Amino acid sequence: MDCEKQTTEYKSLLKIRTGDKGFKDLSVTCVALANAQGGRIFIGYDDKKKAPLPEQHVTPDEVNEAVTKLRSLCFNVGLVASEICTDDTGSQYFIVSVSPSMHSVATTSDGRIYIRVADKCEPVRSEDLQRLGEEKGAYQWELVRTKYLLDGVALDALRQLANDIRKSSRVRQHVKQMDDVELAENYHLVDEGYLTNLGVLWLGTAKQRSSICYPATVQYIVYDVLERKVRKEEWHDNRLNPKELLLDIEQKAVELTYSYEFPNGLFRKQIRHYHPKLVRELLVNALAHKSYTISSDIMIKVFSDRLEISNPGGLPLGITKDNILHAKHRRNPNMIELLSALEMMEGEGSGYDLIYELNAMEAKNPPMIESSYNEVTVIQNAEIIDTELLPLLDFVLQNYQLTQKAFTAFGIIAREKKVFSTRLSAILQLQEEDRLRSYTDKLLKDNIIGRNGAKKGTQFFVNPQLIKNAKVNLKTTLKTVEPYVLRTLIMEDLRAHPKSKISEIGGRLPEIDLQELRKMIYSMVDVELITEGARTDRRYALK
Repeated sequence: MDCEKQTTEYKSLLKIRTGDKGFKDLSVTCVALANAQGGRIFIGYDDKKKAPLPEQHVTPDEVNEAVTKLRSLCFNVGLVASEICTDDTGSQYFIVSVSPSMHSVATTSDGRIYIRVADKCEPVRSEDLQRLGEEKGAYQWELVRTKYLLDGVALDALRQLANDIRKSSRVRQHVKQMDDVELAENYHLVDEGYLTNLGVLWLGTAKQRSSICYPATVQYIVYDVLERKVRKEEWHDNRLNPKELLLDIEQKAVELTYSYEFPNGLFRKQIRHYHPKLVRELLVNALAHKSYTISSDIMIKVFSDRLEISNPGGLPLGITKDNILHAKHRRNPNMIELLSALEMMEGEGSGYDLIYELNAMEAKNPPMIESSYNEVTVIQNAEIIDTELLPLLDFVLQNYQLTQKAFTAFGIIAREKKVFSTRLSAILQLQEEDRLRSYTDKLLKDNIIGRNGAKKGTQFFVNPQLIKNAKVNLKTTLKTVEPYVLRTLIMEDLRAHPKSKISEIGGRLPEIDLQELRKMIYSMVDVELITEGARTDRRYALK
């Protein structure tokens, strides 16, 4: 079992069997989880061993009474208990799922407020209340009116911004027909003649931007192969509005324009370490989803093999690294609306769809996301997983009309060689496998991929005929062998290495998926194979 983390907590059954003290501790955990991302509490787990105690039993009445008691001890918290669960040893436990409190602040029955920070439940400090209110939608930093009038320099800046908006293909005609001041009011830059915080960011002077809590500041740091700092750029003077800041970063971040070179017939093909659209999307996301109530810089760190971009503020409520591809939430909706109107970002919540597609197009892994209460870091690796896939991906891109979803799925299948539907659903962050059809049906219809197996045993692979048509010289791999070939390989391996564990067989056949190998070996037991030893130390040999 995994250790405790942001969304997971383990509690002993004694918490619900020792009276009010245990329940008060549980209520604090429920409130803290609700005020953050939500989560699950495993009740019946030993906190040190992270497993149920031996011969532990739970009654349905205990589960129902625990949930009823917890609901009376915490307000604005959504709780639901699972059925009684049993582990491999027969010990019982149950899980309390806590939903994130999206539009209200969760409290204990005595009025205390807690927040989940990493694996701890911390009391909310006075300086955190504003941030918590902002996350719940009770406070919008963008709309706070400042003391600065819309005049002088601000009017000049507004004139330029209004012209840019009117040139955009995303802005409706009736909006383009507004005068400059009406446009400023439409995009919440001005309130009754005074600049809002958002208005100061876009239209204010450097001095005015410096006075609000807090403007966008950026550091760009380059490291060498040994991760020693070799170059640094800073944007702390607040001279630039968000659009100018973004363009200036792109101009000065020359390391993000480096490329790989590959032979392509008589010519050389260049592939950027980071696709320019991907860089733009990651940078603009950092600006748009930054928590402007935190005094901290957006950090852009460029290493020899990866790019790391961090912005102040954790992921918005309800968004996790496991659902970011499909869940939609706008922390700064008016900033996002304006950036979208200026065609600087994907406004309809499809930014990560584009990032996944671009990585699939270049045989790269999608970005990793690390989130804490104070910061979100996106890590994008520059490595191309398999350069031999690039001609195949180019062939499909040029000869088939695929949706963004279909091409993303194809890129993953090509990269993995052969992938179970459950694994593909997990990579694409799909909760229901039925939704996978929108990614794979077009690929199957056009014979771009093949499929075997059924339900959760379904496997997808690149159609060998497609590889032949593309005239791509891909290396032969054992990942795509037919079941009868895998059966023969296992028998040959055990003929040379009798009495082997599955892990040992897998070590000698590293290209075979361990799940597929295990499934095949289980089906061969009592037919071609015999077993020896207990479950945890079972060995296999030819019959």
